[in-house]
Amino acid sequence: MKEYIIQLTLKSDTTFSRGDGVAGLLDREVEHDQFGLPYLHGRTLKGLLGEEADNLLEAAQAINPQRDLSAWLEARNSVFGTHGSRQATAAKLHFSHAQLPKDVRKTVRLTLKADDNFLTPDDVLSSLTAVRRQTAVNGDGIPHDGSLRSMRVILRETQFYAQLNSPEDLTEKEEAILAAAVLALRRAGTGRNRGRGYLQADLLDNTGTSILEAGYQVFQGAFT
Repeated sequence: MKEYIIQLTLKSDTTFSRGDGVAGLLDREVEHDQFGLPYLHGRTLKGLLGEEADNLLEAAQAINPQRDLSAWLEARNSVFGTHGSRQATAAKLHFSHAQLPKDVRKTVRLTLKADDNFLTPDDVLSSLTAVRRQTAVNGDGIPHDGSLRSMRVILRETQFYAQLNSPEDLTEKEEAILAAAVLALRRAGTGRNRGRGYLQADLLDNTGTSILEAGYQVFQGAFT
């Protein structure tokens, strides 16, 4: 069993949206568990990294259209899978949700379950997030009627950790494309294509040591 850890550090307020809001209160709510702890779904994280890997390989092909990328495409598909993957073509890596540090989650769970506890999951969620409101304005700076929107955001500098597990070791190319995709990941969540959700990502081994740079150097060296 091969294990990796992806560490995400939010550098701006970010919304890992669950796809809906809270009637009368919020237009966008963050994904959170029964204890009020926000998280990024593992399937979403895998999709974001797969997209970054695709972008990197497309850029490499554009720079040199004659380059044979079949081995790298195979590595990409092996790590992240393909759309509509079946068992034979499923990703090597299993992605857990990206969650708050384990000790934080344990403390919150024990506190909420204690007999003398006075906190609620809503209190926990509120302590880790804030509500941001915005409205659309016209060219004269006048707000459009009915355009006020509100969303919950996770506060910047919050860290999340996702466990990646594979039943077998990754090849050098597979580990390299994983590292390159992690390094390229800069935004996640609602509005990421409009400049929101800025973050920094790191790839760690199962001891917590960063292997991001070493993996990326292998990827970079193949195209220089």
